Amino acid sequence: MLLIPSIDLRGGHCVRLLKGEFDAETRYDIDPAELLGRYADAGVRWLHLVDLDGARDGTPGNRELIRRMASQSRIRIQLGGGLRSRALVDEALAAGVSRAVIGSAAVEDPSLLRALLADYGADRVCLAIDVRVDEQAIPRVRTRGWVKEHALSLWELLASFADTPLRHVLCTDIERDGALGGPGFDLYAEALRRFPQIAWQASGGIRSAADLAQLDTMGLAAAISGKALLEGRITMEELQPYLPGA
Repeated sequence: MLLIPSIDLRGGHCVRLLKGEFDAETRYDIDPAELLGRYADAGVRWLHLVDLDGARDGTPGNRELIRRMASQSRIRIQLGGGLRSRALVDEALAAGVSRAVIGSAAVEDPSLLRALLADYGADRVCLAIDVRVDEQAIPRVRTRGWVKEHALSLWELLASFADTPLRHVLCTDIERDGALGGPGFDLYAEALRRFPQIAWQASGGIRSAADLAQLDTMGLAAAISGKALLEGRITMEELQPYLPGA
């Protein structure tokens, strides 16, 4: 399993939200580009970069900063947040982003994801699905920065793309995101059972090296961690097994 650190951008700053709430923000006193450099020095090879302004508003809010971070060659970047049109995806990939993460647009305009997969290939496109697990244990899809809820389930959405070469899927359990309460292990176990051909990326709640080890044992392709790394809850020594080439 690969560890992919996450950097969330809002107004040019490195932040984390609690359970997807924009009014529950923690701002970290570090330049995002400097943080990228620290991760590169540690042996990180992929970075998950999120434009929170873009996710909420639908238009890029940190364009120049993202361009600067994507122009370096030490870490490959998968970028999400507000990539809701072909033009914005083309712009991001042309700027040096290695993989475009498509979230809301895949729900609201499935043809966009299909076209991107056909034109760029499965390795350069990732479907990001943000969910809240309801009382019946069904993961319901949320879009537009987690503020719009759909009746559509995670399973139904993925089934609708069964005829595509989709491979990379990032699933965020919103209720656990930024809370350091542990990942949704049951959610990911069910995801792996239903869609074993998908290279699943787990996001939300990771708090320790033990969580990473359990996700690895389950068969997850990657784990996204933001807050636990920013707050030093996982040491760089503990991360080494999940940083191939470090």
